Amino acid sequence: MQKFFTKSYEETEEIAFRLAHTLKGTEIIAMFGGLGAGKTAFTRGLARGLGVDDGVSSPTFALVHEYEGKFPIYHFDMYRINTFDDLYTTGFFDYMDNGVMVIEWSENIENALPEGCIRVYIKVISENEREIEIEGAEEI
Repeated sequence: MQKFFTKSYEETEEIAFRLAHTLKGTEIIAMFGGLGAGKTAFTRGLARGLGVDDGVSSPTFALVHEYEGKFPIYHFDMYRINTFDDLYTTGFFDYMDNGVMVIEWSENIENALPEGCIRVYIKVISENEREIEIEGAEEI
């Protein structure tokens, strides 16, 4: 497990930017952390690291946003997903192995996450400080 401490959303984005350079194109990145922890900031950095210049925003109401970069990126928000049927209707399983999947609120679909996915835990330390733990990824 890799552990980082950041003091701004820019530093959080930078950790994800560095992670992006280790990806091969079909990873699933499961993010865990409460409201306002920095999951979308992390995704912005990851997308930038994969060549996406468009604005990255939380897919809270759309459930999934798609971005084109070095690899396709599928950014999911599972905040409102409570059952397997809910998950199935998002098309989640159709996206697997077709690009990099980045999943906010992964705690809501824990049982559906495949073995070997990259897990990112973001913990709020203070208003601007975060502790980020990354499991299952190459050293960054």
